[in-house]
Amino acid sequence: MTLKLKMAAVQWHSRERNYSEELDSCRPERIPVEYGDYHPLKTITVTESKSKKLGRKESTSSSSSSCSSNSVADPLSSVLDGTDPLSMFAATAESVAATTDINRKKRDKEDYIGSDFEPWSSKRGEILARYTTTEKLSINLFMGSDRVGKTSTGSAVSEKVRTRLEELDDLEEGSQKELLNLTQQDYISRIEELNQSLKDAWASDQKVKALKIVIQCSKLLSDTTVIKFYPSKFVLITDILDTFGKLVYERILSMCMDNRTALPAHFTPDDVNDTAKETCLNWFFKIASIRELVPRFYVEAAILKCNKFLSRTGIPESLPRLTSMIKGIGDPLVSVYARAYLCRVGMEVAPHIKENLNQNFFDFLLTFKQIYSDTVQNQLAVQAVEIPIYLTLYSPAIDWMLRCIAYRAPDSLLTEMMGRCKKLGNNALLLNSVMSAFRAEFIAARSMDFIGMIKECDEAGFPKHLLFRSLGLNLALADPPENDRLQILNEAWKVITKLKIPQDYINCAEVWVEYTCRHFTKREVNTILADVIKHMTPDRAFEEAYPQLQSIITKVIAHFHDFSVLFSVEKFLPFMDMFQKESIRVEVCKCIMEAFIKHQQEVTKDPVILNALLHVCKTMHDSVNALTLEDEKRTLAHLINGFIRMVSFGRDFEQQLSFYVEARALFCNLEPVLVQLIHIT
Repeated sequence: MTLKLKMAAVQWHSRERNYSEELDSCRPERIPVEYGDYHPLKTITVTESKSKKLGRKESTSSSSSSCSSNSVADPLSSVLDGTDPLSMFAATAESVAATTDINRKKRDKEDYIGSDFEPWSSKRGEILARYTTTEKLSINLFMGSDRVGKTSTGSAVSEKVRTRLEELDDLEEGSQKELLNLTQQDYISRIEELNQSLKDAWASDQKVKALKIVIQCSKLLSDTTVIKFYPSKFVLITDILDTFGKLVYERILSMCMDNRTALPAHFTPDDVNDTAKETCLNWFFKIASIRELVPRFYVEAAILKCNKFLSRTGIPESLPRLTSMIKGIGDPLVSVYARAYLCRVGMEVAPHIKENLNQNFFDFLLTFKQIYSDTVQNQLAVQAVEIPIYLTLYSPAIDWMLRCIAYRAPDSLLTEMMGRCKKLGNNALLLNSVMSAFRAEFIAARSMDFIGMIKECDEAGFPKHLLFRSLGLNLALADPPENDRLQILNEAWKVITKLKIPQDYINCAEVWVEYTCRHFTKREVNTILADVIKHMTPDRAFEEAYPQLQSIITKVIAHFHDFSVLFSVEKFLPFMDMFQKESIRVEVCKCIMEAFIKHQQEVTKDPVILNALLHVCKTMHDSVNALTLEDEKRTLAHLINGFIRMVSFGRDFEQQLSFYVEARALFCNLEPVLVQLIHIT
């Protein structure tokens, strides 16, 4: 009993415990952390240290440290496989924003230049074909050194420097060779050789020689000794400038490769490394040292796109400066083509900067009177060039400038341009370019205004028939107000019918035939065809105008699908009689038969149609001979069979059989036609 009481006393007086202290002692040690380094979802990065084992103690320490680091794990990071959902969301948002920005820039550029903008390349062939000469031409060739130094490894750098110094010595006057008495074809061949020499020099790392070739070619644009060939010369020389600009741009772009990664499509100067920027600046410094204005302008304009590597504002700042440089060019023809080239380059690299395009043209208007200056008149007298021919040399350049300005421009701007051109004296040249470059709908809506301006133009300057031709081209694409249509035709034809030169007449008549077919009846069309026959029959003038005559008959057929109406036009068949050349005549007949098969919906027995088409088919059949190709025979047979199938006299079997007998006699040389007739009889 005593023992039990003592044990109970011991249990009653047990040791007291401080649970708060014990809880604190069990907690992990608190380490102060900088606020900027702390993030609850930040992934723990473990770095394994590797050191050279100098002794047992150092080895143990390193091992324990590594083990301790690896033992620490972030449960959130382990579950999420090291990815933070908030960071992922932010990264996705940034990526979407960047993509949106790129797409916006791309869309903005596409908004300025779309597929509806006619590029310069479409004008190239037309200019070369139109502006030709039979006079002798001259050209200065660069006879630079073609040596390529074979260097040893140790002296490669010094040898390269010495080679470039030797090339610079070749830039003296003695390194040029002037070729005289070149025909137009020889001149074009020499220019093509220079273009290839430029590429070869660039490929062989002779950059100084390449630059010299471009400079010498640019100097040719200052020469107007054979002035009628200047537009074609401009096209040929600017081809070389385009090649040079492309080579320089691609060279600098290739230097921006970092770890074999190309620059993004819409890169900024911040993405370009210092080496590429230094090379780009070097090119601009070289060009700035060119002493003559014309080559310095053209060569810098050719590499204008390279400003993208240097500054965001490089191109917007360079365009006004280059525009001002053109003011120093004295010859108005050379000046206007320089402005055209700047507009062309500007539309390629910065189409959204419309202000510079407008200013470029306004500057031209301020100097427009120079075209009629005494200096120009003396130059034309020496070369025996008349002022109307001289003014047409400006058309490609002015047309292109106005086309760039008018592209997607509001009507208010076009009206302002039209008003400025109207205020100038002797403005027929500008008026023609306005009608060639502005939207057809804009011109058609103001047709009577343009006719009034055409009447006020000086006949001794730019030919009026060219103005009416330009107006007619617009009216073929867009309709004028209905109440003005007949008056427009009368005003135009009063001028056209008075033309004495057959080629001038037919060039205008070809355009206005389509306008007549679109808006008037067969009576007006018959009147136009009769007038064409009257002008083109004397002295067999039609033999020199087959393309235009063929175009006229194609347009008439395209607008008259009812062949009973077409063949009732009194002058249609006499018009066809002007096609005396067999090959052209057969092509016209094929065009008529194709239209008949395509548009004739019901069988016919109309004697007017049958007699006319039998004559047309007989013409095609009689062109077949022993040298005719089988494909041609099949084509002709297909057209004739198509006509035969569309002839039906209903229950008048005797008349039907008589037609088949006549057809069998007319088309006996085409076996597929005979087979067709046998099957249907």
